[in-house]
Amino acid sequence: MMRVMVESIGLTAPGMAGWAAAVPVLRGAVPLDAAAVPAFKPNLLPPNERRRTTALIKLALQTAEDALVQSRFAMNELASVFASAEGDGEIVDRICSALTQPDHPVSPTHFHNSVHNAPAGYWAIAAGSRRLSSSLAAGADTFAAGLLEAAGVAMLERVPVLFLAYDYPLPPALAGRGYVDAVFATAMVLTADDGPGMMRLELSLQEGTVSPPALSAELDALRVHNPAAAALPLLQVLARGGSARLAVPCQEQLTLHIGVDA
Repeated sequence: MMRVMVESIGLTAPGMAGWAAAVPVLRGAVPLDAAAVPAFKPNLLPPNERRRTTALIKLALQTAEDALVQSRFAMNELASVFASAEGDGEIVDRICSALTQPDHPVSPTHFHNSVHNAPAGYWAIAAGSRRLSSSLAAGADTFAAGLLEAAGVAMLERVPVLFLAYDYPLPPALAGRGYVDAVFATAMVLTADDGPGMMRLELSLQEGTVSPPALSAELDALRVHNPAAAALPLLQVLARGGSARLAVPCQEQLTLHIGVDA
């Protein structure tokens, strides 16, 4: 079993532009306005670097920025785990389109952004961080896999960790060919050390399969269309406070059990 503390949270999703705005929605006090997709305007990068980024990278950085608002850690103190099921569909589409043209005019910037860890690279530039970083994908179970990875880093390395799970809808040419049809990203700063106001997570991976935890119809529609939104049952518990036990699918024949305690 792994035990970590959630120090701060970030969220970017339709109707939930930041953790502060999301809390009343997740508590059920305010209806979700799924048509209100937030704009991405991260301030972490200097203008030169920001011009080279894509919607996916801006989404990741803005969500990280949201989590940092309530964090006591400096950016360069944080290790990082970035989890995305699809990666950057916009870049894939642009490179594939370029390859169909005479002379194959692939942009160096697009090629630079084509690797799965490009968002983590931009984060490291913004944070001035030399801490360890990993980027992963695990299909529909990407959130659970990323949370396990981040918790493991926090416990074994004894460093605070920025965990990001994020995906952005695929462009029209690729729509319907992957997992993602909605915007969603969440960030958590995790630490192995206790502190005031933190929530404790106890994580264990066990054999067996389960159905995902129940959600309202509006939130469930979001979860169906973005693997990162598998975080929603946990985020709902964190928004409400108190204690709970969740069981989340995690790869074939395995279940991630999450205990939450205030």
